[in-house]
Amino acid sequence: MTATIRIAAACLLDETGRLLLVRKRGTRAFMLPGGKHEPGETSVQALLRELGEELDLHLASSALIPLGHFQAETANESDMRVDAHVYVAALPHTVQPAAELEELAWLDPGTDLLPPNLAPLLREQVLPALLAHLG
Repeated sequence: MTATIRIAAACLLDETGRLLLVRKRGTRAFMLPGGKHEPGETSVQALLRELGEELDLHLASSALIPLGHFQAETANESDMRVDAHVYVAALPHTVQPAAELEELAWLDPGTDLLPPNLAPLLREQVLPALLAHLG
């Protein structure tokens, strides 16, 4: 039986429209910033907490625009699925990786040349939804 991890994640866009990606220490896949819910947290509360821990980024909940609710195979754990509420927000300043993050990268959402090491959720579902949202 496949277990499901509930997460909240953000499509953080810089002033040129590039999407911020993160890679956790000891893993290969790039994914969106965010993370798992703590008991009793809403998706917005979980995301705001994770962005503060991972990127020292402190956004108001009003800065988050819901993009959608998605499910996919996890990037770094076998026999697991991820259930994600994803939001879009403008990145108000530069950020540096903290906590379990090892690396940041930037992606032009409209590019046809996607790196091979994108998390399945990002590649298969979030990027198409983000492109439709950005129109």
